[in-house]
Amino acid sequence: MKYDIIIVGAGPGGIFSAFELTKLNSNLKIAIFEAGNPLEKRKCPIDGVKVKNCIKCPTCAIMNGFGGAGAFSDGKYNITNQFGGSLYEYIGKNEAIDLMKYVDEINLKYGGEGTRLYSTADTKIKKMCLENGLHLLDAQVRHLGTDINYIVLENLYNYLKDRVEFFFRTPVERVEKNDGGYTIITADGSYDCDKCIISVGRSGSKWMETVCNDLDIPTKSNRVDIGVRVELPAEIFSSLTDELYESKIVYRTAKFEDLVRTFCMNPHGAVVNENTNGIITVNGHSYEDPAKHTENTNFALLVSKHFSEPFKDSNGYGESIARLSNMLGGGVIVQRFGDLTRGRRSNAERISEGYVTPTLAATPGDLSLVIPKRILDGIIEMIYALDKICPGTANDDTLLYGVEVKFYNMEVEIDKNLETRNKGLFVIGDGSGVTHSLSHASASGVYVARYIAESMK
Repeated sequence: MKYDIIIVGAGPGGIFSAFELTKLNSNLKIAIFEAGNPLEKRKCPIDGVKVKNCIKCPTCAIMNGFGGAGAFSDGKYNITNQFGGSLYEYIGKNEAIDLMKYVDEINLKYGGEGTRLYSTADTKIKKMCLENGLHLLDAQVRHLGTDINYIVLENLYNYLKDRVEFFFRTPVERVEKNDGGYTIITADGSYDCDKCIISVGRSGSKWMETVCNDLDIPTKSNRVDIGVRVELPAEIFSSLTDELYESKIVYRTAKFEDLVRTFCMNPHGAVVNENTNGIITVNGHSYEDPAKHTENTNFALLVSKHFSEPFKDSNGYGESIARLSNMLGGGVIVQRFGDLTRGRRSNAERISEGYVTPTLAATPGDLSLVIPKRILDGIIEMIYALDKICPGTANDDTLLYGVEVKFYNMEVEIDKNLETRNKGLFVIGDGSGVTHSLSHASASGVYVARYIAESMK
């Protein structure tokens, strides 16, 4: 089988590269290979009743499939260069913002119309943060919600399904260079193409490493983010979430001068499990539909760690901490903030007597046995700092779920066109280590598609 372009991975990068390519040249023969299922068949068996914990399916419905790991996220598209990746370092700041705005336009056209665009411009919250040693990062935030995000993906798939050939449940084993381009090898056969776009996301990090080794593509170690997910009554953070929805707030700890930041804020949302390469971690979702709202808000508090010499495996470090949590708690551990600061583990009775009802069935335990002291000290400092701008954050009944780990691919060496040293082979999205968000990953897909379409004229 021979194609003009093969895309490996049907996450946001792959979807938007295919979308733009079909818009620019309808004659191109394009195939997309995806390890997971089509969108309508992505069903996690955890229902909280019969199945309460991860049963380690052959392919994780949350992490893999059409839409990638972002399919069941809360659908936040952050239009900013201040966080979400370093795409602007390759293509320029203005170009990166313009592409993110273009992606936003497409999302609105394909089902996201009517959703709100939040902005930090002219907010008094920034001054309030600065007065308390906190720093609010600038951004525009389009919140689709998990429900509307699904509809947008559904509509994009309906557009693409007759224009590109999809191979679902077909993981790519190897990518080989041939005389005229590249050969994609799967368990079902091999497929040739002139140009190949790899967009495998964070869950494809180990596979991406083997591809880089096979094709002699230089890489360098990236960071890993380690922390907890905080859950508290929605009223406590309403002064921030009502105006900004997503608040990216950074704090420098007094003790170690480490940076702790908020991440993935979900007003009236739910805490969920996440499976990355067999490791169970925690995440959060929220919905646009008021009928699906909860009484709680959740967000992550993360500390970044980057290793160089003599230890370079940042992801391995994060995995070891997550595995320890899985060993002690059988998955995710939950602890009351009051229990943590008093040096005692939480139990089911204290959790049930608290004023915050958990939205995830996690194992009560002691996070101090899992998370390294330096990181945990920073998280505790950050909670007290946030308590100054959102009183009640440091209440005893505030819930902390652990661990939350954000694994980043090693940074793949690519040029200004996001092309590797092997001409015609592009690496985009979070799989490149360059982007860390839905908006940046999608923008990288559009950028490469335009470059390829222009070069093939």
